[in-house]
Amino acid sequence: MFRRERSIPLRGSAAALCNNLSVLQLPVRNLTHFGVVHGPSAQLLSAAPEGVPLAQRQLQAKEGAGVSPPLITQVHWCVLPFRVLLVLTSHRGIQMYESDGSVMVYWHALDAGDASLVQAVFARGIAASGHFICVGMWSGQVLVFDIPAKGPNIVLSEELAGHQTPVTDIATEPAQGQDGVADVVTADDSGLLCVWQSGPEFKLLTRIPGFGVPCPSVQLWRGTIAAGYGNGQVRLYEASTGTLHVQIDAHARAICALDLAPELLSAAEDTFVHIWKLSRSPEGGYIEVEHCHGECVPDTQVCGARFCDPSGSSFAVTGYDLAEILRFSSM
Repeated sequence: MFRRERSIPLRGSAAALCNNLSVLQLPVRNLTHFGVVHGPSAQLLSAAPEGVPLAQRQLQAKEGAGVSPPLITQVHWCVLPFRVLLVLTSHRGIQMYESDGSVMVYWHALDAGDASLVQAVFARGIAASGHFICVGMWSGQVLVFDIPAKGPNIVLSEELAGHQTPVTDIATEPAQGQDGVADVVTADDSGLLCVWQSGPEFKLLTRIPGFGVPCPSVQLWRGTIAAGYGNGQVRLYEASTGTLHVQIDAHARAICALDLAPELLSAAEDTFVHIWKLSRSPEGGYIEVEHCHGECVPDTQVCGARFCDPSGSSFAVTGYDLAEILRFSSM
């Protein structure tokens, strides 16, 4: 069971975007960082365990070429083996900062040359894999950036072509040096999932077709893909083969966020956040799912939800037109 804790105030509402919450825990300093997008700016907040806000910073989307101010689509902390970078995506480009948002170390402008006049140009979907950061694009491409141990010498090392529609989300898990292991999954607006093996050259291992609804959020758990869809379903696939293990009719409306730590958290536009326990049966190796907790956030269009610690003992939720981050912890 979870109980409501002290909320963290925001300067404005979270934008109605999927995956609109990023959390970075700093155990050494006993702090938790939260990142939320609203229009052309991203709010970064640091809070103590009791939820007391200690510091706030506001980052603006870099203008780039264009008349109107660009809208930010996502903010996400990427934990690399040797450093942590904060990544912002927008309708103009990709901004990478030191983890506290104090210094911008890299800027990648989007090239709208390939877009039609009626097509929106944006980047969305951010994840770290080893010393790479992967970012999804409106065109369906995934850009792979090679990140040095320090400094701004970041290089665009590869452009992955697996999707025909805009990328929605990217998930990774450590491959631990094993060859042929599926350690990156990308999702798009058509519901298609592409499964990759990371490395000096990324390799497409399998494609899991969609079924007519978008896949706004994905996670990877011990070689299993958890995918949340626009019809409220959560589906669990074997990453290496694309085999469907489990289909959960988890929510009544579109899913907007998934997270893992080690349970699976799902949040949707039906105002509910659910927590599920995942396990493999020792006999046949099948995936087993058990519902652990459901939390309703009344009269709120939930748009982001994340666990706040690796043990999954607390989680946070953002909502559209809600000027606070709601926090819940286990009793």
